[in-house]
Amino acid sequence: MVNNAASFGRSGVQDFVLIRASALVLLAYTLYLVGYLVMTPDLTFTLWQEFFGSIITKVFTLLALFSVLIHGWIGLWQVATDYIKPPRLRAFSLFAINVVLLAYLATGIVILWGV
Repeated sequence: MVNNAASFGRSGVQDFVLIRASALVLLAYTLYLVGYLVMTPDLTFTLWQEFFGSIITKVFTLLALFSVLIHGWIGLWQVATDYIKPPRLRAFSLFAINVVLLAYLATGIVILWGV
């Protein structure tokens, strides 16, 4: 078994499972949001605020945010390792991707939980 320190998972199989699982979480979250929008025809700001104020929606949104980050990291890592051949440029690109994804995570947590 070959381990890669730069990969999110420890192997290609684990990356495959993580990307599929994150896609399923994102699908469920999309259906959750669309279901709410369909079931609430007279959507007002107050209803929208109450919806995102519930703990279930906050936790589900945080799970979806983590799923986006996992999905994005694995996908961008695969693209970078396939198409960016110079090692320093690839390392810098992956570092920049990590910084951006961590900034998205921090921003999402602050917006969602009001920390």
